Amino acid sequence: MSSLQAIKYSRGKLEVLDQLRLPHSFHYDVVSNRSEAFDSIASMRVRGAPAIAIVASLGLAVELHHQGLAADSSSEAITQIDQALDYLKGSRPTAVDLSNAITQLKSRIRESSEGTKEDIISAFIDEAEKIFAQDLTTNVAIGDSGADWLRRNAGATAETPVSVLTHCNTGSLATSGHGTALGIIRSLHSRGLLKHAYCTETRPYNQGSRLTAFELVFEKIPSTLITDSMAAALFRLQKDKANVAAVVVGADRVVRNGDTANKIGTYQLAVLAKAHGIKFIVAAPTTSIDLVTPDGSGIAIEERKKEELTQVTGAIVKEDGTIEQGSKARVATADQRVDVWNPAFDVTPAEFIDTIVTEKGAVEKSADNTFDFSQIMAERWARVVNS
Repeated sequence: MSSLQAIKYSRGKLEVLDQLRLPHSFHYDVVSNRSEAFDSIASMRVRGAPAIAIVASLGLAVELHHQGLAADSSSEAITQIDQALDYLKGSRPTAVDLSNAITQLKSRIRESSEGTKEDIISAFIDEAEKIFAQDLTTNVAIGDSGADWLRRNAGATAETPVSVLTHCNTGSLATSGHGTALGIIRSLHSRGLLKHAYCTETRPYNQGSRLTAFELVFEKIPSTLITDSMAAALFRLQKDKANVAAVVVGADRVVRNGDTANKIGTYQLAVLAKAHGIKFIVAAPTTSIDLVTPDGSGIAIEERKKEELTQVTGAIVKEDGTIEQGSKARVATADQRVDVWNPAFDVTPAEFIDTIVTEKGAVEKSADNTFDFSQIMAERWARVVNS
């Protein structure tokens, strides 16, 4: 279990690690209301689908704890909370965890509609805290299920440990702790089944080099950082040297047929893995599974500002190679006049995915190259089918 914490919470107090300052400094922002939660998410000081949902939920919970609601009735209180949640939903549109958390919170406060507005506020805070606590349990279960799947399907043993590659950041910094895809790597390592972990830098925002590499070093997991464009060369070496048995990635949204939206660059890794006979694993809590959207064509892809591609911010490196603590510089990496296309995510078709690992176990691909989630999500599946 990682001791890194992206989110620190006690009732009435929320602190969120500013991940834009990593790996060079630790700074926690105090988030006390919906606006600060929105800004923390939209600016990517907090990122990762589970963490986004948690910060939005707890940010509003802290506001309600201290400020209450200017409502004269329980129905008015519910309306005001609904409006706050709808506002928070706009902070990052692609990740489905936030939408699912909002649906869960709206459902919970309606169960208390016969009570006072204080009862409704209390119900909201309890449910937000439940979302936070449940995420850690979910991550550990995903890690165990993924390690089990690799042992069965990729020959991971103590005698023949395997190497894996991961993309973007899916660890403690993207969740309440342990992580999803990086959680699988942690579980492999703790069982002695991991030979080596490779991580991509994940351009253009460098979550892999800034965050995943930092987490791997922090946990003392044997690891190597590569650029995104080096993956094919690495895979070609896998039989003789690297022995990469699998690519393990997270998910911002998995739709009903298994098509998966994840950080830009995921799709190309899936194509490369298939070409080289390497397993491709998606680690996704069931909160990331969208049963309403039939396939990937229905996923809205967020586009980010051009400066994220044409500029870079980092700490200043002194002549002796050490970091100048507290320093920060922004430099241009391209002609600032050039046009830029900067989608934050891409969609990997289900046919390129070998398994989707959830907290309820690994879901295998069907003969028609789609995934059937009806067994692990029976209640939600029935609601969608019957609606």
